[in-house]
Amino acid sequence: MDTEPESEVGQLRPMKSSVSVLSRPDGSANVCQGNTCVIAAVYGPSEVKMSKEIIDKATVEVTFKPKTGLPGCAEKLEERLLRNTCETVILAALHPRSSISIIVQELQNSGSLLATSVNAACLALLDACVPMKCIAAAVCAIIDADGQIQLDPTELQEKTASAWVTFAFDSKNFDVITVKTSGIFTQEQFQSCLLACREASKSVFKFYRDAMEKKLSKS
Repeated sequence: MDTEPESEVGQLRPMKSSVSVLSRPDGSANVCQGNTCVIAAVYGPSEVKMSKEIIDKATVEVTFKPKTGLPGCAEKLEERLLRNTCETVILAALHPRSSISIIVQELQNSGSLLATSVNAACLALLDACVPMKCIAAAVCAIIDADGQIQLDPTELQEKTASAWVTFAFDSKNFDVITVKTSGIFTQEQFQSCLLACREASKSVFKFYRDAMEKKLSKS
């Protein structure tokens, strides 16, 4: 049973990170939001197989690995959303005929897994110094049985929610890059979730800055 304390209304659960945690990848990051933990690794730009080569830009590949077992349909959907998000922010045209590979490993899922995965992947890209036109930050929100909005829900909150939505925003204008929804909600509820998540994404971008400043201060 999920006994993790819930986040305060309008706030995210405590976030922690470690950058450059793996030695072999070009960049890596371990991100925890509450008890949800994900580790991401980035390789490249590097040589790409001819069958996957794109003449005018880099091939962006994302692999999502569940905590146990083989990936199923749900994990493949997470993988596709992660790839679409990363492809949107990476300046792939700067490295044609090359490969940028991102591997995301679930360590613990206590809610808001997709948002945590996006944030871990983005921090790993920053650590690898992959050129990007902007960075992305993801936030999840639920609508509970009483119609109230709760940010960064735990796994138990997700299971009892009437609907939930995950947004990824860019760092330039806070425009939506990716959105995933589940359940039934009104247009007004969707807009309320959008505004709440957009505001909360600012703390995620600050989290990135703090993590990279901490890394650079040690070098």
